[in-house]
Amino acid sequence: MVMRAGERGTVAELSATQEAIQDEIREICGQFTEEYWQDKDARREYPEEFLKALLTSGWLGVLIPKEYGGKALGMYEAGIIIEEISKSGANAIACHAQIYNVAMLLRYGSEELKQRYLPRIASGEIRFLAFGLTEEAAGQDTTKISTTARRDGDHYVLNGRKNWLSRAQHADLMLAVARTTPLEEAPKKTHGLSAFLVELPVEGLHLKPVPLMMNIETNEADFIDLRVPAENLIGEEDSAFRYIISGVNGDRIAAASAAIGDARWLIRHATQYANDRVVFDRPIALNQSVQFPIAHAYAATEAASLMRFRAAQKYDRGEEPGPESNMAKLLSSEAACEAANAAMSTYGGYAFARSKGIERKFRETRLFLNAPGSNNLILSYLSQHVLGMPRSF
Repeated sequence: MVMRAGERGTVAELSATQEAIQDEIREICGQFTEEYWQDKDARREYPEEFLKALLTSGWLGVLIPKEYGGKALGMYEAGIIIEEISKSGANAIACHAQIYNVAMLLRYGSEELKQRYLPRIASGEIRFLAFGLTEEAAGQDTTKISTTARRDGDHYVLNGRKNWLSRAQHADLMLAVARTTPLEEAPKKTHGLSAFLVELPVEGLHLKPVPLMMNIETNEADFIDLRVPAENLIGEEDSAFRYIISGVNGDRIAAASAAIGDARWLIRHATQYANDRVVFDRPIALNQSVQFPIAHAYAATEAASLMRFRAAQKYDRGEEPGPESNMAKLLSSEAACEAANAAMSTYGGYAFARSKGIERKFRETRLFLNAPGSNNLILSYLSQHVLGMPRSF
């Protein structure tokens, strides 16, 4: 292993291959300036050029085996890629679903589905960016989703409403979850959910954009007699709940990596500004009131990064890193927000100027406290499943 020192003393263990991946992603992201991201944010436009550059590189197919045209690497390398994207100043949420959305297909999809879709996902021909799961009434209680899938000959017919269906207007493929057995008829509440691959655009899917405080394309979606070929069912009918739980771990690791990258970007900029900004004839970095919040955010980020890589290692061994991935997401989201607050305080009034980019990253990092999976839900999971406390809800 090679010990790699990054900006401002950041140290991580990376192999020579992982170093090369990091360098290549940094080079790609370096083509897109802060002005590019500020313009996209101001116009609320999707970063199509950025996504195309990453798709062309093939690195968004990092988890896909070589026999399907992918890079055949693991979640450890995926974390490096996603972190580097965010660390460049980009918004990784625009593209990181292309990496982790393949997990359910890889683990539970039929060989026919893998042959049909994975090579085209790996090459970037198909943008696998949408995941239709969340519903307003169910919230984070996935067992309560009410979208139904009824078998009709060689198709399933989906009806229902989803919210927070992100990137659907820029995706070619969606993973949709619906009930094939009504909750009241299921032997247990986790039974009866099924997952489907849906090619987009498709008749019966009606999207309504939801404007947000940050530039992330998301939608409310109505499924009205949306027909999906029966062979696009992933795994077994009624068994998708355990597939979702398995996929959530990868989602948590990806989100943690994005938050860590954001934190590093903010820490780097806050440190540089503190060293350069002179007030009362001295750099403001001489003040411990400026130093300490940045230093504490740095320490929190390093701790979160270690937990993220620990979760990724378990994931790559084929284990289910539930505690580790949840802790990684919890710690990284808090570290990113701490770094954002430190940068806002360091920049003072200039933090609110769009030209600096700090307020943009401040808005983007706040999302991680709530999604994917709220931190309170993560604490509940750790209390019950790790510490052995009684279920609190």
